[in-house]
Amino acid sequence: MTSSKTARTSVLFLGIALLCLGFSDIAITTANPWQDLMRFFWGVMTPDFLSSEGLATALLRTVAFAFVGVAIGSMAGFLLALVYRFRAVRTFAAFIRAIHELFWALIFLQFFGFHPLTGVLAIAIPYSGIFAKVYSEILDEADPEPRNLLPLGTGVLSAFLYARIPDCWDQIRTYTSYRLECGLRSSAILGFVGLPTLGFYLESSFSQGLYSEAGAVLILFYVLIATIPLWVRPKLLPVYIIASPFFLGDGLPIVWGNVHRFFTEDIVPSPIRYGDGLEGLLPWFSDLFVNQALPGIWNTLVLTQMALVATGIIALLAFPLISKHFGGPVRRTGGHVFLVIARSTPEYILAYILLQLWGPSMLPAVVALALHNGGIIGHLIGRQTNGITLRPDAPGGALRYGYELLPRVYPSFLAFLFYRWEIIMRETAILGILGIYTLGFYVDSAIQNIQFDRAIILIVITAMLNIGIDALSRRIRKRLALQTMPTC
Repeated sequence: MTSSKTARTSVLFLGIALLCLGFSDIAITTANPWQDLMRFFWGVMTPDFLSSEGLATALLRTVAFAFVGVAIGSMAGFLLALVYRFRAVRTFAAFIRAIHELFWALIFLQFFGFHPLTGVLAIAIPYSGIFAKVYSEILDEADPEPRNLLPLGTGVLSAFLYARIPDCWDQIRTYTSYRLECGLRSSAILGFVGLPTLGFYLESSFSQGLYSEAGAVLILFYVLIATIPLWVRPKLLPVYIIASPFFLGDGLPIVWGNVHRFFTEDIVPSPIRYGDGLEGLLPWFSDLFVNQALPGIWNTLVLTQMALVATGIIALLAFPLISKHFGGPVRRTGGHVFLVIARSTPEYILAYILLQLWGPSMLPAVVALALHNGGIIGHLIGRQTNGITLRPDAPGGALRYGYELLPRVYPSFLAFLFYRWEIIMRETAILGILGIYTLGFYVDSAIQNIQFDRAIILIVITAMLNIGIDALSRRIRKRLALQTMPTC
């Protein structure tokens, strides 16, 4: 049986989500949503791989951006992990990983333009913060006994390389490989801000109603993710990393004067930039906070809490699909296919598709976030149940689910769910670029209006909100004694 603390926490979050539902904009506004949905599915079933010129190049660039960004992020993250014990380093890493890759891309676009450096840094910077945290946790959990077996006088660097690294190398390699899959998803969605990856062609096809072309892009992306174990081999990684920069493309040349102007003029608050001084700064910030930041924060929190609970519901419904304790091989195969598609499709892409089909509201965002994150957690919990041995007289059906398996996996389920809480909020904020009134909407509007000073402050507010949710999540997991490995 689950503990009373766990039960109370679950009921509390369910109640908060239901309360948020009363303040949300949940609606389908298109005239023929089911007709549009069927047209989309027909497009997926009849993909046109030859209609879009440059699709193969976009696929290569998606892979190239991912490899270069993840490689730089992992190296920088490893160096940060070595000094992660310092509060300043932990704060810095938390801040850079709290800002979504698309926000970083929007920032770099303002002074690097459509240059490969924009995409590479947009992935590398937040990933370095993520790698720093995870690598630090892995190194801290390494067995200290091998260090005690080394001869006296062994240097610190030698002890680190020969005693700590070998003990945790498998965990580092496994997590880095998993983060590469996340990097491919991040690289794909960079196309939505104009970089030449698969997301660019997906948006172009959808905006023109070319569902067969959009279906071809999606299938290519799914195949790319599904075949990672086949083409990402340890011996080939150096080849990929060395070759990837040559497939990023050239882009437009960087105008370094724009870089200087961005940091010395564009992001300086306009009252200071135009000589109004500190007297004009307070009204300016008050207007920004009341009319943009507060509505953005409110909508971001409302959408996040609904998506969090919806994620939990999807995960609890989905894990039996791949569990050996329910159904036969055919059903489990179908369940695996469904969960692979759900967890492989980035929330941003899924929300974009649903917005085109259902119209602008919070509903497409909630469904997109719940399907993606629920697919990830459902997959992890389903695999966990496969390691559980039931007694010979265990009941079947609903009784097996409710009385035999769910109580055993529920703590792990909550641990994964609360770990993804901050990740869901990051995605919720960025979905504002699609027209949902979260913080990302106001960031994108400020950038479109060339108000970079307002955009930067809103991005910082977004990061602080994510850091706060992450701290609250850790506190809840600690209070409930929940342990889990991080996921993408």
